[in-house]
Amino acid sequence: MPSIRKHIDRPFLIVTLVLVTVGFFIFISASLGLLARDQLAFSSVAKTQFFFGICGGLIALAVFARIPYRSYRRMAPHMFVGALILTALVFVDALSYEAHGARRWLNIFGHSFQPAEALKIAFVLCLAWYYSTYHNKLGDARYALGGLVAMLGAAGVLLLAQPDTGTFVLIAAAGGAMSLAAGMRVRHMAMLLGAMLVAIAVLAFARPYVFDRITTFLDPTTDPHGSGYQIRQSLIAIGSGELVGRGFGQSIQKFNYLPEPMGDSIFSVAAEEFGFLGGIFIVLLFLIYAVRGLQIASRTPDRFGGLVVVGIVILVVMQAFMNMGSMLGLIPLTGAPLTFISHGGSALLFALLSTGIVLNISRYAVVTKRKV
Repeated sequence: MPSIRKHIDRPFLIVTLVLVTVGFFIFISASLGLLARDQLAFSSVAKTQFFFGICGGLIALAVFARIPYRSYRRMAPHMFVGALILTALVFVDALSYEAHGARRWLNIFGHSFQPAEALKIAFVLCLAWYYSTYHNKLGDARYALGGLVAMLGAAGVLLLAQPDTGTFVLIAAAGGAMSLAAGMRVRHMAMLLGAMLVAIAVLAFARPYVFDRITTFLDPTTDPHGSGYQIRQSLIAIGSGELVGRGFGQSIQKFNYLPEPMGDSIFSVAAEEFGFLGGIFIVLLFLIYAVRGLQIASRTPDRFGGLVVVGIVILVVMQAFMNMGSMLGLIPLTGAPLTFISHGGSALLFALLSTGIVLNISRYAVVTKRKV
């Protein structure tokens, strides 16, 4: 007969801690190139990743694993609006700064913070609230698509203006997965997918850098000094790792060859040092995270909790596979960091915070006891 689990899901926690631990060592190795050029900058980056990302993130995980997830339900719309306002602050010159042609960061007391990370979680919570509230009306296209389109539109205006296309794609993917899990009808899903394809086409022609990434994906020789260069150097790094890799810390490509070896290209560094087997190990860790997370979603006692888990798991895993896929040349470059591993204190903190929410929901999972 069914019973309620009273402790967190340990396998899900373990795979998260393994990802964080493995990610920290990969990050340290990838950052050796920066250490060779600028020791002061390396010290600042390492401290941010360790203290703000890992330590702060683990504290957030522990805290949010104890906060009852149902308390977010009524606050979800307000949290989403608050996250939108926070994200809009990046356009205030006195509070933000621009890097690499994008305005995505707030500068708070000398520390950078990417509010889009908070927006991702708030979007998932708000959409879960919407679909659990209006579940009985999902047969009507106005309810099935209206709330999702409105939320995606509000987030998209801010994210695409920064520009941060990768985060918008992630949010759209999470929204699509949650709508499917909520019971959206096939014809409504087809309408949604059609609208997304049109939006991607419009975006590609409206934003030259998006179009360039697509053409480079189709033919890397078209941009030999830009994204084509990054793909070639990434494939060189991954290929030179062969089966077992050069060894920890022995990557050559991270020294003045790979762009962003601590960020977008960190999977290439890992594959060069740990080889095909190391790359497969990282992929398997994310697959275990996804499978275990979706198992938790299937056992939640209410629709809201299940949808929140689906959204968070898709955000975390989709981002990771977007990063790895782009480094392997399987999809166009997205600029998405490798979750739990790439440089970015705020990204790591919010990834662990969202994992804490999933762990709290796992406390209420309904399990079936076998009859003896």
